[in-house]
Amino acid sequence: MTMSSALDITRAGNPPRSVFIDFPLGHTAGKPFDRPLQREIMIETLSAFETIQTPGSIKILPFEWSADHSWKHAGAGESDNRTERSAEPQYQTEDDKTAASEGKLAEECIVCSNWSADSARPSTV
Repeated sequence: MTMSSALDITRAGNPPRSVFIDFPLGHTAGKPFDRPLQREIMIETLSAFETIQTPGSIKILPFEWSADHSWKHAGAGESDNRTERSAEPQYQTEDDKTAASEGKLAEECIVCSNWSADSARPSTV
């Protein structure tokens, strides 16, 4: 079971089971010093072991960081120069790209050998 606050990254990683909480990165277990909330999040997360039946499923937890969502836009101003996400695989070197296109990496990696770019996206619970 993984806990995530980055849904697109979790979907791309395709863990066997995961819960997603729409909180700032680094706060997947709740707000600092808010023990009642942290406990609720952990209970909900552990209950996902019983409710998630399909491998690759992601359970969306029902908690909110705040009533408004202004925290989501912090750091997204003019100085934000991050590259847009792409569905295209990214490689560190041309040799890596060539090896992947020839299927050599799949032969060496049990995870990659079971992955297909054409496979369906995991379900979201």
